[in-house]
Amino acid sequence: QLQLVESGGGLVQPGGSLRLSCAASGTTLDGYTIGWFRQAPGKEREGVSCISSSGRSTSYTGPVKGRFTISRDNAKNTVHLQMNSLKAEDTGIYYCAARMGTALLCPERAMAYWGQGTQVTVSS
Repeated sequence: QLQLVESGGGLVQPGGSLRLSCAASGTTLDGYTIGWFRQAPGKEREGVSCISSSGRSTSYTGPVKGRFTISRDNAKNTVHLQMNSLKAEDTGIYYCAARMGTALLCPERAMAYWGQGTQVTVSS
């Protein structure tokens, strides 16, 4: 059974950076497409970024393009989300999720495994 644990969240000033990590256990991440999602206070959860099982393909939601970078290290069973130039609207709980498959697709309803989330707060 795949288990995911996020870390790296915290309080940061606008313009700052954070690096989130998603550590997997129970099985290898090989063959899993991974997505990062976030939920802002009072809003629905939304997809932020997605990375294919090979790591060769990535996608981002519009508001984070050019600021966030998703990457994965299958040897370490870890996926990262580097977040730069953070804005107040990036505040929320960030979740990583996994779906077995190789295609670059991260629809929320298809993600079978979820972490517990890590809080990111961007505020001065």
